[in-house]
Amino acid sequence: MSIHYTTRLHQAIKAKGTPVLVGLDPRFDQLPPDVLAHARELHDDPVAVAASAFEEFCVRLIDVVAPLVPAVKPQAAFFEEWGPDGCLALARVIRYARKQGLIVICDGKRGDIGTTAEAYARAYLAGADPLAAAWQSDALTVNPYLGRDTLEPFVRVAKERGAGIYVLVKTSNPGSASFQDRKSDGTTIYRHVAQVVEELAVETDEQGYGLVGAVVGATYPQELLELRAAMPHVPLLVPGYGSQGGAAADVAPAFQQDGLGALINNSRGINFAFKAKPYDEQFGPRRWEAAAEAATKQMIADLAAHTSASQLIHPAG
Repeated sequence: MSIHYTTRLHQAIKAKGTPVLVGLDPRFDQLPPDVLAHARELHDDPVAVAASAFEEFCVRLIDVVAPLVPAVKPQAAFFEEWGPDGCLALARVIRYARKQGLIVICDGKRGDIGTTAEAYARAYLAGADPLAAAWQSDALTVNPYLGRDTLEPFVRVAKERGAGIYVLVKTSNPGSASFQDRKSDGTTIYRHVAQVVEELAVETDEQGYGLVGAVVGATYPQELLELRAAMPHVPLLVPGYGSQGGAAADVAPAFQQDGLGALINNSRGINFAFKAKPYDEQFGPRRWEAAAEAATKQMIADLAAHTSASQLIHPAG
């Protein structure tokens, strides 16, 4: 049997002493000038330029953060925008991150039923063996809108391969309330989804956490507190820290007392730290990698200072 996803995840978190998750969100109009210049030296076709630039940017960013954090989360949409070239770049980025020892969560928000859902799962969920799936990811974000049978094929494949899934439960975007906060049978839709996620996590639990996780936004700290209590066996993926307004104190409820149970994502705040104060003044675009490193270290320290992630810090010496 493959090593359980959360066993591998928590090993990685403990090894790095932090639950920071770095999102890989390459945006063409925000890339550093040296990355764009190099891609344009290599290619004439605009699509090839973008794909090449995305790959170089993400690989160099991975080199910066791999010694510091346990996991990265490439956002598939930014790559897919550039067609086959972009998809090939995504595959190479995932492969490179795995080789650097990182847990890779592909943010694809896939969701379907029956054999189609199983095909998505088999395509993305490699789990413990990177060669078990074409996309080589450890985990995948999943949209539950079609119902419980959306999730079950993903769960089966994940269990088989030692992979994980993260189900959208209460997302960080302002418009999430349009559907997620509506009530059915006296309970919000997101609580109905949370109940199913907890049930599936309990079924796959081997060590306190199942392989079925949940996406719960830092921008809704009260709901995060509520959902942590409602899903005690569920590993959380928490977006919304930093650029979207979530602070370390807002994500504190995501963790158990030992500092485990959640990954806190930061994408733009690390990817493009060189554009934001104080890093723009200190580093500028020429030293964008140093800015990303400084932003990552600052986030690690921020979480350690304001959450139980402090329990993960290795003692000196």
